[in-house]
Amino acid sequence: MYKKWKYMIIIGAMAIACSDNNINHLASWPDATAPVAAKKPYVRVMHGDTVPDPYYWMNDYFKKGPDSTMVLEYLEAENAYTAAMLKDTEGLQERLFQEMKGRVKEKDESVPYLKNGYYYYTRTEEGKQYFKFCRKKGHLEAQEEILLDVDVLSEGHPYYAATGFSVSPDNKLLAFGVDTVSRREYTIYIKDLETGALLSDRIDRTEGEATWANDSKTFFYTSKNPVTLLSEKIKRHRLGTATKGDAVVYDEKDNTNYIGVDKSKNGRYIMIYSGGTLSSEVFILDANTPEAAFKSFQPRRKDVLYSVTALADRFLILTNDGAKNFKVVESPLDKTTKDHWKDVIPHRADVLVAGLDEFKDFVVVSERKNGLTQMAVRSLKDNSQHYLDFGEPAYTVYPSVNEDYDSQVVRYGYTSLVTPSSTFDYNMSTREKTLKKQQEVVGGYHAQNYVTERQFATAADGTKIPISLVYRKGFKKNGEAPLLLYAYGSYGMSMDPTFSSSRLSLLDRGFAYAIAHIRGGEEMGRQWYEDGKMMHKKNTFTDFVDCARFLQKERFTSSSHLYAQGGSAGGLLMGAVINLSPSLWNGVVAQVPFVDVVNTMLDESIPLTTNEYDEWGNPNSKSAYDYMKSYSPYENVEEKEYPNLLVTTGLHDSQVQYFEPAKWVAKLRATKKGDKVVLLKTDMDYGHGGASGRFDYLKDVALIYAFLFKLEGITD
Repeated sequence: MYKKWKYMIIIGAMAIACSDNNINHLASWPDATAPVAAKKPYVRVMHGDTVPDPYYWMNDYFKKGPDSTMVLEYLEAENAYTAAMLKDTEGLQERLFQEMKGRVKEKDESVPYLKNGYYYYTRTEEGKQYFKFCRKKGHLEAQEEILLDVDVLSEGHPYYAATGFSVSPDNKLLAFGVDTVSRREYTIYIKDLETGALLSDRIDRTEGEATWANDSKTFFYTSKNPVTLLSEKIKRHRLGTATKGDAVVYDEKDNTNYIGVDKSKNGRYIMIYSGGTLSSEVFILDANTPEAAFKSFQPRRKDVLYSVTALADRFLILTNDGAKNFKVVESPLDKTTKDHWKDVIPHRADVLVAGLDEFKDFVVVSERKNGLTQMAVRSLKDNSQHYLDFGEPAYTVYPSVNEDYDSQVVRYGYTSLVTPSSTFDYNMSTREKTLKKQQEVVGGYHAQNYVTERQFATAADGTKIPISLVYRKGFKKNGEAPLLLYAYGSYGMSMDPTFSSSRLSLLDRGFAYAIAHIRGGEEMGRQWYEDGKMMHKKNTFTDFVDCARFLQKERFTSSSHLYAQGGSAGGLLMGAVINLSPSLWNGVVAQVPFVDVVNTMLDESIPLTTNEYDEWGNPNSKSAYDYMKSYSPYENVEEKEYPNLLVTTGLHDSQVQYFEPAKWVAKLRATKKGDKVVLLKTDMDYGHGGASGRFDYLKDVALIYAFLFKLEGITD
């Protein structure tokens, strides 16, 4: 039996300075002994390749194996070590937390939106972590109805997430999903809005959303596998009946696909979406006949993605069929297959069509061009089109909540690295723009005190990589200032420049902040994504390194003051770049990092693994296995000096299991040279997204900033 005493931490009475290997000579650390993880025999054999994995036992808490207790003891010991190493920052962490919390307007209200005769909104109260979901009938001066008081419901729960608020067409019932574990398994509840009582209907292990048929008695939901957490089935539930009798209306046979169910904005159709990275299929049903069978809109085809938008007299289809960057086609309501599709917005090599938002007389087209988001308003009467203008070098714009199909007004959100989140209403007929709300930064914020830039780094293959930057005026480009470089670079998810009031605590202490828009995202079009996935994944990592070198070359910073941050697949990025160029960074923050790529992708019992084959590859194929193994951070830890490292995870993480970062940290400690610190912080109550309260998450931000400031010698 591995003895608990091996995890004990010995704290010295005196702090000692970092060794000469610390290029910054500013941070000092307590004389604390890091936990030493047990090594147990385990060998992976695949494609004739034999790989020892002495930390495989850390899976046991997830697998409910014999070493479950030892896993918890080890994680707690790591938490104690991290707390000891950062003890001298506790005061700073509290000040940072209060500083960031102090910028948040505690009593606030969202901009109401109109749906089916009611204005819906959420509001927050002083000192409360959560919110109240409310509505008013007919006009904004009407009496308020509190439909759901999440502040009350969350009492006694370390974690509480409420989602999927869906009011029945007759406005009498509210469906909502609740997760109290943080593994994204939601229980659906139904509330009678006339009596305030919860109905007996309760459905466990769902995605959390109910899609109502027009009878207000039937709804559809997505059911999850209890082990893999894959969304496997779409079921139909009728109020007042036993859930075990719910009919399966769609059963996904391809375990690489995600599925979901939704309703068209005009209320006429229920739609099931089944899709992976490479192909998709939509199934459609008249919302007035919920007992009928769903029909395929267009049978799935290899390497063809499509989604469907219902108008009054036709369907619009967004597809990549013969169109790398997607195009928009249309079909009649009664003839939906490909042979009836007609081009509406043709393919353009320099513009990615990202989404459609439909209205009775207009359709709003979300696009990307040259790495920036843009919105086009297109008339359904004459196909004329115009673009909205925003006037900043780096920004983000997106359609907001637009539930009223008959509206002439589109609501959109706008933000940039210096512009707080703003909500606008834009009249598509008159072209008048109205600011409805801008995020208030309590205590005052002056955008003119900050500067935002857009630069381009050149990758090794000549590709230009966009970088968005922000810093406070007075920042000197002399190579001596600290800079935090962030990126994600996977799944085609674009990391657009947005405002953060908490980031001001970084900028006001002299840091610059930069986002590297590396391949693997979709900032520069669909090809940008495809050039950073599967057998091209290494472009993601080398792009980030090339962005870092560019920032040093342009004297924004230097290796002594350069820091990197990424989470989840961005945590994989962190692990890969410190293997590639360990001396490039003074410190790295890896949040919930996906660092054990090969082992995870070989284990189909781990949630979401099979969904990811089209992103990373299937290691049951030797070529995919070899390629993954060549970059997987856990596989490539070597005996060399790594930068200072802070790793965070959550015990209940359903996206990246806790044992990936835990194994990685143990292997780094046992292998690396030098005395740079490696810290692991596990949230024992939370999962992938961290704390659920609107203030609690700031404690994690404060911890990360305190780690960076300690490395920079910033004490206040």
